Amino acid sequence: MSVVQNLENFDPFADEGDPLAGTADVGSQANHLHIRIQQRNGRKTLTTLQGLPKEYDPKKLLKAFKKEFACNGNVVDDLEMGEVIQLQGDQRNKILNFLVDNGMDKSSIKVHGF
Repeated sequence: MSVVQNLENFDPFADEGDPLAGTADVGSQANHLHIRIQQRNGRKTLTTLQGLPKEYDPKKLLKAFKKEFACNGNVVDDLEMGEVIQLQGDQRNKILNFLVDNGMDKSSIKVHGF
């Protein structure tokens, strides 16, 4: 009767330790503002803005976006992401330019999408 050896739990990297233990902010996206686009149905798209710093009011920002870009939108409360601003259409570049023109640092904004 032989015992199958590969059924035991074995971690080949257990003795290596954590290579990123000293750098807690490596890969951290918490301090970035994310602008994403999502496909709805057909040719319709949805632009989302998440990771807004606490000093900005999302409702006032949404009102300014809607007036400036002539589109509709709303603020959605998400458990993981916090408050997310959603706008109709592809507004990624317009949002980026609006935020940079109003004093936000461009290096803290990430634009995602196809």
